[in-house]
Amino acid sequence: MRDVVVLGAGLTGMTTAFHLQKRGLDFALLEKAGRVGGVIKSIKEDGFLYEEGPNSGVIGNIEVVKLFEELAAECEMEVASNLVKKRYVLKDGKWEALPGGLKAAISTPLFSLKDKFRILLEPFRPAGKNPHETLAGLVRRRMGNSFLDYAIDPFIIGVYAGDPNRLVPKYALPKLYQLEQQYGSFIGGSIKKQFQSKTEEMKKVTRGVFSVKGGISALIDALEKKLGENRIFLNANDITVKPVADYFEVSWTNSQNEKITLETKKIISTIGAHQLTEVLPFILTEELSKITSLHYTKVLEVVVGFKEWNGMKLDAFGGLIPFVEKRDLLGVLFMSSLFKDRAPENGALFSIFMGGVRRPDIYQLADDEVIKILEKEFCDIMQVEGFRPDLFKIIRHSWAIPQYEADSGERFKTIEEIERQYPGLVIGGNLRDGIGMADRISQGKRLSEAV
Repeated sequence: MRDVVVLGAGLTGMTTAFHLQKRGLDFALLEKAGRVGGVIKSIKEDGFLYEEGPNSGVIGNIEVVKLFEELAAECEMEVASNLVKKRYVLKDGKWEALPGGLKAAISTPLFSLKDKFRILLEPFRPAGKNPHETLAGLVRRRMGNSFLDYAIDPFIIGVYAGDPNRLVPKYALPKLYQLEQQYGSFIGGSIKKQFQSKTEEMKKVTRGVFSVKGGISALIDALEKKLGENRIFLNANDITVKPVADYFEVSWTNSQNEKITLETKKIISTIGAHQLTEVLPFILTEELSKITSLHYTKVLEVVVGFKEWNGMKLDAFGGLIPFVEKRDLLGVLFMSSLFKDRAPENGALFSIFMGGVRRPDIYQLADDEVIKILEKEFCDIMQVEGFRPDLFKIIRHSWAIPQYEADSGERFKTIEEIERQYPGLVIGGNLRDGIGMADRISQGKRLSEAV
């Protein structure tokens, strides 16, 4: 018998287990893979340090700050350089800096003259009343088409690899949604929030971009060290949960093909929505389908490193490419400009993204076809002659990013109903509460509190 069994040892599961341990609970953490960390994996190779999973996070809540404070002896947060404040957007084959304020928004070539007047008048428009309005509809209504195409669309490409015509702000961007609902305006709400008093604790929530010294895997390693090997069960195949009287039986097969069963009063799931049907077979398929139907987009990532960089000046976070530009890339992150020791001196490291919701065809391309695209696109937009990288890795994320679309409300409601029906079962993971690293860390604490 264990107090709690946690399913999935990604960042959410590891953080959940960390907080359970702090509360003195006897837990087991099950993971079907042969290592912890989920998609997080940092690789050091030939003078480069790159990520196979998320490249960075945002200091978006106090839970992130506190976690790194508690793990300070084992790992150290690395805040991105000031270059992170500058972000490029491609227009007509040329990089333009995304405006960082109202004055820059009026002078930028990214937006039409008509929409610049719309931006000035944005604070005077009434708030929307449709909670399921798409992001595209919301932005067109308040800011105009060019602002949608060259500010919001590239932002959504960078965060969700998604489509503003399908994402619903109430679920996908709740803080943006609340700005309009609470203050009646994006601009007015942002200004008012700047003047709100903050506690010393909240001043630490800087919204800065962060990674971890030595790679994000260092955070996972630190959590693993804290948890101890005897609490973590790797290579746990065919995990199945079964309610029995007032407890649950959790069974799986280990790497020696032995069947193991634990009994527990509490189950916390942090696995992907698409895995729930096999793990929770006692829940009606029709009911569970409202969760498992969650749309995950496929993303193809290419890591490229140069020991000597002779292209454009890398003085920004990176560059994003709006869908209206009709290119085969979603964007390029300048990783060696953001964080230290990511490439040899005078070199450069990039993460290039392709595919996403609107270009699923890209994900299906063979490696040699991907290379042909990069030879053309990367050399053009990055102003480099000849595509001859010293490091080249293609990473395919088949379940990359969940899309918080119009069906999200029904998904959240179904989760609540299932948790009421089966006391002791808690369903978490990136199918709810946001997709970023900060969201995962924050949810891990809340999941531990829920049991």
